[in-house]
Amino acid sequence: MKLRTCVAPNGNFVYGFHKPAYRVANLRENDYVTILGQKAGSHIKNTANFPAGDVEESQADIIFEIPNAFPFRGTTFLSKRYADRKAAAPQSIRLPERPAVSFASYIRQWFPEEDPLDQELDTLFQHLPEPLCLALAVNSTDSEDLVRLAELSAAFTHDKKTGQPTGLVYETDQKGLSRPDIKHHDLFEAVANNRFLPDIYKNMMVLRPGAQGSSEIVGEWRDAKGHSHVFEYLRRNSYIPWGHYAANMAHDAVRYRIADLTWVDLQGMRHLYYQRTYLRLAEQLDLAISSRRKQLAVPQLEDLRKKITAALSANDQQTSLPFTSTLWGWNFGFDFAPSKYRLHASHQQIHQQYALLPDSVAVNLADSQYRDGIAAYACGDLVRDFCNDYRQEYRANFFENYIQAIRNNQRMDNSDAPNRSLIIFEDPKVLLFVPKAQTSQWELQVMTVEPVGNILETDTPTRQAVDRAIYIAMNILENMGMRMVSGIEYSKRFNCPDSDQRLLYCFLPKTPQSPGAFSEAQLRWINNHYPEDFAAACRLQLPAALKRLEA
Repeated sequence: MKLRTCVAPNGNFVYGFHKPAYRVANLRENDYVTILGQKAGSHIKNTANFPAGDVEESQADIIFEIPNAFPFRGTTFLSKRYADRKAAAPQSIRLPERPAVSFASYIRQWFPEEDPLDQELDTLFQHLPEPLCLALAVNSTDSEDLVRLAELSAAFTHDKKTGQPTGLVYETDQKGLSRPDIKHHDLFEAVANNRFLPDIYKNMMVLRPGAQGSSEIVGEWRDAKGHSHVFEYLRRNSYIPWGHYAANMAHDAVRYRIADLTWVDLQGMRHLYYQRTYLRLAEQLDLAISSRRKQLAVPQLEDLRKKITAALSANDQQTSLPFTSTLWGWNFGFDFAPSKYRLHASHQQIHQQYALLPDSVAVNLADSQYRDGIAAYACGDLVRDFCNDYRQEYRANFFENYIQAIRNNQRMDNSDAPNRSLIIFEDPKVLLFVPKAQTSQWELQVMTVEPVGNILETDTPTRQAVDRAIYIAMNILENMGMRMVSGIEYSKRFNCPDSDQRLLYCFLPKTPQSPGAFSEAQLRWINNHYPEDFAAACRLQLPAALKRLEA
């Protein structure tokens, strides 16, 4: 097989397995035997570390080597020994809940006669070492701890009667601009991301419009009942060239967990993504848009999509579109180590980001072969290029074979265990499934069943199906204890004629004790469960996710 993919042209998965057996020449000159400790009165020595002769390994652990469905995403390595343990109890694949932590309560238990100790605690917090402050800011579940830390991180104004915060104190910086008087930026960010901080402090620190800068709000979503509220911020000077947009839950709709995020909230965020994309494409095509200072209704959105696709088809204008691809991403969750390593995104509240990407980018060389620039990067192009290679090699469509392989899946350990399927949830429009080769230990994917490759090709029912699957996936992951997840979209360019490429979303959780090291830098992904058993563990959480969807 020339292409490094687990999707075989016959519609099945293919992967390798190593059965290591080897001999190692012993080149050590000296022994350094010593006592390690004691067990039941007897000495425990390190004798096993110093063999007399060569080392013979006749039957090392079996390791599965699973090429990713998409070669550019590397290869997953899975230990059979560890995976077999999980196969015996798939329900054990979950993270424990974080324990309740209260530093103030811990101190008070040592001084039961001193009540309420407020002044002493204020002084103690002011003198805590910085690493302890950061650890508490992230891990405390006590609002009393967090309020003290918030007050240490920045200067607040307060209501004279109630003592409640009313805003931040602002200063003039060297450029003459008004900036909040933040005393400790890392502490400020860490405590503002803690969901146990009282909402009034979250609001003052990061949530209300303007708290994080002067980014313009250029879109808004409100549901008919007023239960959901989402702002669309423009990020002008973005790390994404040509700017991007952020759909943030508004200050009056606080959502720090997926458990707090409603189905309507998610629909609102995604609606803003569709609306902004369609509007920008319509402007590129000089289509008249009458709506200003008003949210497009779902039927209006679909009508606009149809006008865009009709204009592209009738005039073959896709070749002249300056922006031809979407970018969509979701960083959910936050963590910050006392050593000051940021462990995930920097954004408060649940949010999503999106942008349009250009077809090409200007280059530095004054060479005629580069007069049109070079192709601008979009991760969906990697999928497109591989699909072309696959079709050339096998005279078959990759995604048709991929869906067939998912449906034909067999357990990797060839056992007769009942957990065979990779599919967690499906409807006529989408699949929510566990990829055969997970790049994150808990990776999930959402893929359209029909041959639609971008959001311009998705009609209203398909968009709703995709959004629903995303909501289910995130609820399942959080129900299993996951607290940090990155989601990305792989989409086809608007001017790509490939009718096989599907719209694909990958959700990549970050698990504790797996920060990534040299293996992951080489795109070698280490796993310790069979994908079929992880799918089974996810299906155990499916009823609860569906119940939230229907609420």
